[in-house]
Amino acid sequence: MSVYYERLSNLDASFLALETRETHMHVGAVALFGPGPTTESKGVDIDLIRRMIESRLDLIPRYRQRLATVPIEGAPVWVDDEHFHLDYHVRHVALPHPGTDEQLKALAGRLMSQQLDHSKPLWELNVVEGLENGGFAIITKIHHCMIDGMSGIDLMAVILDFSDTVEISEAAPWKARPAPNGTELAVREVARSISSFVASLSDLTGLSTEIGATVEEWKHKLRASFASLSSGWLTPTGRTALNGPIGPGRSFEWLDLPLPDIKRIKSDHRVTVNDVMLAIVAGGVRAYLLSEGGMSEEELVETEFRIMAPVSVRTKDERGTMGNRVAMWLLTLPIGEPDPSKRLFAVHETTKVLKETDQALGASTLVATATGAPSPLVSLAARLASRARPFNMTVTNVPGPQFPLYMAGSPMVATYPLVPLWQSHGVGIAMFSLMGRVFIGLNTDRDLIRDPKLIAQALAGAFEELAAAEPDKPTTDDR
Repeated sequence: MSVYYERLSNLDASFLALETRETHMHVGAVALFGPGPTTESKGVDIDLIRRMIESRLDLIPRYRQRLATVPIEGAPVWVDDEHFHLDYHVRHVALPHPGTDEQLKALAGRLMSQQLDHSKPLWELNVVEGLENGGFAIITKIHHCMIDGMSGIDLMAVILDFSDTVEISEAAPWKARPAPNGTELAVREVARSISSFVASLSDLTGLSTEIGATVEEWKHKLRASFASLSSGWLTPTGRTALNGPIGPGRSFEWLDLPLPDIKRIKSDHRVTVNDVMLAIVAGGVRAYLLSEGGMSEEELVETEFRIMAPVSVRTKDERGTMGNRVAMWLLTLPIGEPDPSKRLFAVHETTKVLKETDQALGASTLVATATGAPSPLVSLAARLASRARPFNMTVTNVPGPQFPLYMAGSPMVATYPLVPLWQSHGVGIAMFSLMGRVFIGLNTDRDLIRDPKLIAQALAGAFEELAAAEPDKPTTDDR
């Protein structure tokens, strides 16, 4: 039988390079489910859930793969895990009575404070019973090198069902494909590099017929790349109470907002839903820094507060594939603006420029140009970028389904997502819409952020402030 391995993309490998004892690069979520499958003792039927997941693992083969390393070069690759055991990854825990949200948040924080074991497939799924409402929760942890927000939605479609009917097919037989040893990996990677070089030369034969279109395409990509770099990637942003040295400990907090009200704000102000959510973040950050961050109005005006907002560049043909297909927007939030309508309009004007200059394309082009770079250089560049602190916070907003979903017969009632913290970032904000609500997860550093509830309260206050505001300046954009 021939050996098998798959090289990580440079973007996926960069998430491995960014990981340190303090910066865990896993994404995650806390999903809440209503009452459903039970055993005779009225607990969660973990065997049923494990059988259901096992029956669908052939649809997501990455979940049975671990990391290996190419000798000398140091590039990471995926190989099948010959020692894969589902019980290690699908775990069963229970909250002590009474099983409150606060206890669940504390458990999620402890789990998110621990790095994933790089010698095994990089994911964990914790089934939590003992919730006071009689349901259960699932706390997921998946390394960012495996998944981005939109591929996560595709995986959810694999794991969850559209009805409460529990149907479990027999798991397909699986056997790990042999992994190459160090010598084989080195030889095969040298051969791959030579083949890629030869293929690039052969591609030049048809270049003359397409040279005009290619030149125009690259002119557009270069303009977009320059616009992306000019947005602040090469300069440090302002320092606030939300930024500073962080430790390995995490706290997890959440809140949810009504999606119909957010859509009403969007229509009244003639902006986008994403604009509204970013304006709520801007208002929440402003309120928190004024009340807890020791900053004055004048200091807020003078401080540049940038966020990094991942944007999916995944095509329809790539739906269901693993790995990351994202680019990064970098934008300044108007935290110095006291008027909520003017804040929203300022956010809208900023995102409009990002779209007009195609900065998602620019960022993805910059990543693509590094495809041939040696792995150690990519790792070094990733670490240097994080230390430069070009942004203060990660904010991601992923649209979810607006119809019911079920896990082994139990309805999903909420999903609070989590993004990892970069170096010197005390807070990461992730948003996910489901069944008429926007669920917001706050991943915070336990040392830097004294009380994450205060940030959640500031975001809720910013939403209420914006919901009551009159439109500042309507636009004529079509949406």
